[in-house]
Amino acid sequence: MSLFWSPLVHRLTPYIPGEQPKRPNLIKLNTNENPYPPSPRCVAAMQNELGTDGSSLRLYPDPNADSLKAAVAEHFSEFAISPAQVFVGNGSDEVLAHAFMALFQHNKPILLPDITYSFYPVYCGLYDVDSVTIPLDENFEIRVDDYAQENGGIIVTNPNAPTGRLLPLTEVERLVASHPQSVVMIDEAYIDFGGEAIPTAVALVNRFPNLLVIRTLSKSHSLAGLRVGYAVGHSALIEALERIKNSFNSYPLDRLAIAGATAALADKLHLETTRRAVMNSRAALTAALEGLGFEVLPSAANFIFTRHPQHDATQIASALRQRQIIVRHFKQPRIDQHLRITISTDAQCQALTAALREIIRH
Repeated sequence: MSLFWSPLVHRLTPYIPGEQPKRPNLIKLNTNENPYPPSPRCVAAMQNELGTDGSSLRLYPDPNADSLKAAVAEHFSEFAISPAQVFVGNGSDEVLAHAFMALFQHNKPILLPDITYSFYPVYCGLYDVDSVTIPLDENFEIRVDDYAQENGGIIVTNPNAPTGRLLPLTEVERLVASHPQSVVMIDEAYIDFGGEAIPTAVALVNRFPNLLVIRTLSKSHSLAGLRVGYAVGHSALIEALERIKNSFNSYPLDRLAIAGATAALADKLHLETTRRAVMNSRAALTAALEGLGFEVLPSAANFIFTRHPQHDATQIASALRQRQIIVRHFKQPRIDQHLRITISTDAQCQALTAALREIIRH
C-alpha cells in the first residue's frame, strides 16, 4: 500500500525497460540484444566454475572481482590501463547508479542531452541530483559548445541512444578538456559497433582525471543475461565508486558472472566476428529501409533510428506488432515519429523489411 511509501518513492518516476514479451515466434527488435551467442570460451568458463556438483556456489564470490578487473585492463592494454582504474558491477546500469551517487552530488546541475538514455533522469530523481538538458541539434547530434556552462558534471551516451549518432573522439576530448573541474561520464554501451577503428574514450583516461568511461558486456559480448558492466577512469574516481559499492553490496557480481565475463573479454576474435556481422547487417537494413522511403540516421550502434515521412510511427509499430515483430517507439517530444530498431540476423532484418514494405503500401 502506498500509505507506507517514503516521500522519495512517491516522487520517483521509474525507468520503463524495453518490453520482454513471452510470445513464441516473435521477432524481437526492441531491446538492442545481440542476435548471436556469446563466446564459447565464456560458456566453458562458467561451466568450469560451476563444476560437476555446483559446490563452488556454496562460497561467496571474490568481492573485488580481481580477475575480471585484470581482464578489462588487459583488454585495453594498448592504453596502459591498470586494474586499479577499473570498477565492475551488475551491468552498466548499476555502475551508472553508483557513479551518479558517488560523483554527481554537487551544488550545481549536471548536464545531459535532451534525447538520451532515459535512465539518467531516473537516477537524478533517485539521488536528488539537479539536471539541465541540452538540446541535440536539428540533426540529432551533440554540440560540444552547447555544454559551455557551469555544471556539477556531464553525462553523454556515445554513440547516443536512441539516435545511434556517434560523437567523434576528438569532440569527446574537447568536451572533457573544457570541463576540468567536473566529472565527465561517457557511456559507451554501444561503442563496439562504431566501425573499423573503435573510437573508445578509454584512450583518454590517463590524460584526464575527470573522465569516467562506462561500458557493458550486454551488447557487443552477447551477455545481456549475465549483467556485467564496468567503468574505467582515474584511480580516485574508481575509489569513490568502490566506497559506494562496499556500502551497498560488497558482492555485486556472482562467481559465474566473473568467470564468464573474464573469458569473454579474452576472446577478441569472437567479438570481432560478431560485431562485424552486426555492422554488415546494419548497413544492409539501412539501405533496404531507405529504398522504402524511410529516413535513417547514421548509426554507430547495434540499432537504427528511423522515420517514414508519410507514415505515422505509432501506426507502423502497431502494424508490425500484428505481424509478430516488435520495435521500440518513444513517445517523447521531437522523436515521437521515430522508431528504434535493433539489428538482428539478416533473416530477421529481411522479415522486417518485407513487413514494412507491405505496411507502407496499404
